[in-house]
Amino acid sequence: MDLHAVDSAVIPAGGWASVGTGLSLEIPPGYEGQVRPRSGLAARHGVTLLNSPGTIDPGYRGEVRVLLVNHSDRDFSVQPGDRIAQLIVGAYAAAEWEWAEALDESDRGDGGFGSTGV
Repeated sequence: MDLHAVDSAVIPAGGWASVGTGLSLEIPPGYEGQVRPRSGLAARHGVTLLNSPGTIDPGYRGEVRVLLVNHSDRDFSVQPGDRIAQLIVGAYAAAEWEWAEALDESDRGDGGFGSTGV
């Protein structure tokens, strides 16, 4: 679903701002909300999310706010009603963690960034 701004904001070139949506949610246990960027804002204006995806956990009851960042060299104006992000609600798997002295071997091992090719 599209998230719309309820605030006006000017995001300076290279800066960021928290923009309100006026939306509060009660997400059921076992589900989360993910706030994701809009491709059109990124492609046309260099504007995306500062933390992407932004997670809304099931215990949060406050207003959904969007942290927009302006990667362009021009200020970007947000007006009430503008579509500024997207929201996905989906199930997640909760894990129970255990301490271990060693981990099982894998083909990748401890190979990190770029270890599987370009």
